[in-house]
Amino acid sequence: MNRYTEKFFTYLEIEKNVSPHTLLNYRIDLQQLFTFLKDKDALKIDRLDIRKYLADLKSRNIQKRTVARKLSTYRSFFKFLVREGHLKYNPVTGVSSPKMDKKLPIFLDVEKVATLIEAPDKKTALGLRDRAILEALYSTGMRVSELVGLSIGKVDFISGMVRVYGKGRKERLVPIGDRALRAIRDYLEKEPEPKKDSRALFLNKNKRRLTDRGVQNLISKYIRIASLKEKVSPHTLRHSFATHLLDKGADLRSVQELLGHASLSTTQIYTHITTEHLKSVYNKAHPRA
Repeated sequence: MNRYTEKFFTYLEIEKNVSPHTLLNYRIDLQQLFTFLKDKDALKIDRLDIRKYLADLKSRNIQKRTVARKLSTYRSFFKFLVREGHLKYNPVTGVSSPKMDKKLPIFLDVEKVATLIEAPDKKTALGLRDRAILEALYSTGMRVSELVGLSIGKVDFISGMVRVYGKGRKERLVPIGDRALRAIRDYLEKEPEPKKDSRALFLNKNKRRLTDRGVQNLISKYIRIASLKEKVSPHTLRHSFATHLLDKGADLRSVQELLGHASLSTTQIYTHITTEHLKSVYNKAHPRA
């Protein structure tokens, strides 16, 4: 790309401490913009260029959420150039993000979560690992990226707490239940070979740190085994975790802390889920609903 983008990436990595995954998305977004504009000088890009690119994305039916992310990338990039004195104004200022369709997160009820968690075969080393992964995801509500980034030393079996590194590499302590801790112990005791990556908690068949995709694949596998009809992702267990806590009376602030949300408004989506769930129960159970 150009020297301005490389300075921006250095700023993101060192000063903003963004994750490698986020940094990669920024690179891709900026590369696609410059390709569309035929490598136009970053300092000569104006609001019309940005609008033309957004129109091109819309014509190709790119998802609104993806467009909004890209626009956020460009807004941050040009804001950086203004801050550094390279530009007088941000060409993305005044360009509105697409209005997002409000979709409630999918979650499983308690019984279906239990069915999913109990699907792995505990007689095999792989089954013990997968059971520990499912237990940990539901017990803590952590993101899959946080789970695969866990190291053995970050799980405190005595205090029942896990040290998690979330978005922006922000660290937080999350409680983990006895069942999940027991499942992790069982997995570690049966691990048949020395670990090539001794720090990683969850390993793949090659004894390397498990990836996000690996977790997605194993959850899809156990959804089939458990004969569940829902479209479930690793995030579904996170959604279920938050929804079940609120159903049982947990306050929104506490759930926000447990999930590692920077803003309470992000957590509030789960209040909509619990309201819809209550309405569904009412409509099914009340004779005059």
